[in-house]
Amino acid sequence: MQEKHLFEYAIIRVVPRVEREEFLNVGVILYCPKENFLKTKFEINQTKLAAFVCEVETEELEKRLAAFEQICKGEESGGDIAKLPISQRFRWLTAVRSTVVQTSPVHPGLCTNANETLEGLFNELVK
Repeated sequence: MQEKHLFEYAIIRVVPRVEREEFLNVGVILYCPKENFLKTKFEINQTKLAAFVCEVETEELEKRLAAFEQICKGEESGGDIAKLPISQRFRWLTAVRSTVVQTSPVHPGLCTNANETLEGLFNELVK
């Protein structure tokens, strides 16, 4: 039997009108220290998003979500935050915000493979 590792994850949400507090799950971010794993997976469903708001700037949303990905990977294009240690990047990405792209509270769990767990959470919580 494989050893299980502690992981933490948050759901990435688009909140088109922050004052209404309605949101659409568009992705998941997962951090597993034992596997030195920090990755996000996202997808914008235009049909669902259109139900919240008539005018959607998809290009801007994609840029914001791509920034999450750049920071997770530690890419230079992710700016100063991407240079931080992996645990600090996760904490920064999941900090409480009042913006169009937000994350849920952080949830813990146990996994044997962080990438498979990310895929499973994405399929369960976003698709």
